[in-house]
Amino acid sequence: MVDETRFPIRKECPPGACTCDRESLMRDPSGDRRVLLLTQAEEKRLIERIEAVTSYADLKHVADLMQAQLGILLQIAPSLNEVRTVRGINIQLEAQPGLCRKIRASIPAAVRRCLDRRPGIAYAILDARDLLGGGQ
Repeated sequence: MVDETRFPIRKECPPGACTCDRESLMRDPSGDRRVLLLTQAEEKRLIERIEAVTSYADLKHVADLMQAQLGILLQIAPSLNEVRTVRGINIQLEAQPGLCRKIRASIPAAVRRCLDRRPGIAYAILDARDLLGGGQ
């Protein structure tokens, strides 16, 4: 549980602008509030960190840290259809209470920008699923 007095938490979204369900999370005493630790300043730092990723192992490490520290599950996988570009890789965050709509869009966009800049990471993602035929 997050101690709101010791750590800053994310400000509320304007009413009707988001579907994060923050209010129900704040009312639930057993709810996982770690996602609220991702303030706007911390979100910018996270986006910069994602965009600075240099390898597939580094990307997995960042995703593991997001899950451990914030409870955010980042899923990156090739689409079921043919993958011709980075757009063919599905990047999404698992829905959870308190996860702002803006964050659900900004983190996958940062991962996509990273993959655009470093195609080797995209190939490693494909190879991890054996789509390049590396594991006979």
